[in-house]
Amino acid sequence: MDDFEKNLLQLLPNLRRYALSLSASPSEAEDLLHDCLEKAFANKSKWRGGSIKSWAMTIMTNQFRNKLRKKTSQPLIVPIEGENIVANDAMSDPLEWDKIIAAIDQLSEDNRAVLMLVVVENYSYIEISKMLNIPMGTVMSRLSRARNMIAQILDGHNIISFRRPS
Repeated sequence: MDDFEKNLLQLLPNLRRYALSLSASPSEAEDLLHDCLEKAFANKSKWRGGSIKSWAMTIMTNQFRNKLRKKTSQPLIVPIEGENIVANDAMSDPLEWDKIIAAIDQLSEDNRAVLMLVVVENYSYIEISKMLNIPMGTVMSRLSRARNMIAQILDGHNIISFRRPS
């Protein structure tokens, strides 16, 4: 096994997590991951060095977009599996993950993809701009819209009235 194959196989957890964030179900995510890896290995000679992670994420994004084009009747809002998100600290509200996942599920595919690449995968705006083939300003505005929408949705869940009705 050469370095290319080793490096690509080391990315499997990241690619699987990204596929799950884009797909409607774990089985669709596995199909997307398989298609991405197949395309990456088939186009190994086209990789020009640099970040293999960015290159593979770009392939996956393009594979996902191609599938979306074929499924025009499919909604763009896709649920994310909660058990695939790892928390460093325990949350005080046991239902908080469910609220966060429900809020993320309401984002458009474009906004969710940018949010996941920034927050979960820790890519820079420039890397995401290249991966998704969009201007950096669009990356920033999609991220801002995603964060604002999640904040609005979660704010509605956090209202507790301490006053007695008059």
